Amino acid sequence: MKQSLKKEKLLGGEGFDSYYGNLFTGRWNALKTSLSGEVRYLELGLGGTKPYFLDPASVCSALCLDTSSEEGSDGDFCIADLCAAPGGKTLVLASCMEKDSQLYSNERSPARKKRLDLVVQETLCAELSSRVHTSCSDASLWGRKEKKSLPGFPEEFDAIFLDAPCSSERHVLSDKKYLDIWSPARIKGLSVEQWALLSSAWRILKQGGYLVYATCALNPQENDGVVMRLKKKFPDASFLSQEEVARIFSRNLEKLLPQVKMGECGFSLEELFSRAERTELGFHILPDTAFGCGPLYFCCIKKENEPLHIL
Repeated sequence: MKQSLKKEKLLGGEGFDSYYGNLFTGRWNALKTSLSGEVRYLELGLGGTKPYFLDPASVCSALCLDTSSEEGSDGDFCIADLCAAPGGKTLVLASCMEKDSQLYSNERSPARKKRLDLVVQETLCAELSSRVHTSCSDASLWGRKEKKSLPGFPEEFDAIFLDAPCSSERHVLSDKKYLDIWSPARIKGLSVEQWALLSSAWRILKQGGYLVYATCALNPQENDGVVMRLKKKFPDASFLSQEEVARIFSRNLEKLLPQVKMGECGFSLEELFSRAERTELGFHILPDTAFGCGPLYFCCIKKENEPLHIL
């Protein structure tokens, strides 16, 4: 009886408050207030017929994927955006990729894939959109031996961005319908789905390639918790230092910056990136300390050519 009562307390709005209050002790009230505040957007103008508006924190995460091909590499440099809709991060990746690169953007939902197609067509210039290839598929299957890729897609990629489906607590707070049915069980189910996507992505990443895993979740179970499974299972996973991530971010920002309008944000992308909080394995941009942006978790990983041996 006591156990069932305890579980009931973790349902709905009261359970949500209790759960995240325990995760963010002494900080939850300020964080909750900022989550309920107005979302800030920047404007991307990438040569298409329409601009695109998105959370600056999302831009920061995409700028941390190394999309630079090595000199002397053979063939096209292949980048994947595995859960791409509605398309904002695909636009950032496309604007940062080099002229020998191809971007493969995938979305498993047919309706959301249509939205992705429209964003690519309307926002990117013709030269960039011609090198962005979209698909509708379950990316968690791409790493299976019997289905490594879709027809016409590479079997392996040089760089992968995985913005996994997540709890999206900011959206839960803004919609009473979802807040009323909230339960910790959803977090557990999502973490299983996220691991299926991440492990699949790892298997189709080339040796020496880079992967960024991202979510807009607050809870660590969907963030470092998922990535920790990768660290334990794959000895060739190397986690980039803060200095290495900063170098990639700066290099990509230099390419993107001429096409960014910050509007009335009142801060720069460099300032926002500097507010990212270090977690055990990644970074977390949280709205109470990052100009109201986020939440956005991201982790930058390299697939080493030789497995790392930990003594």
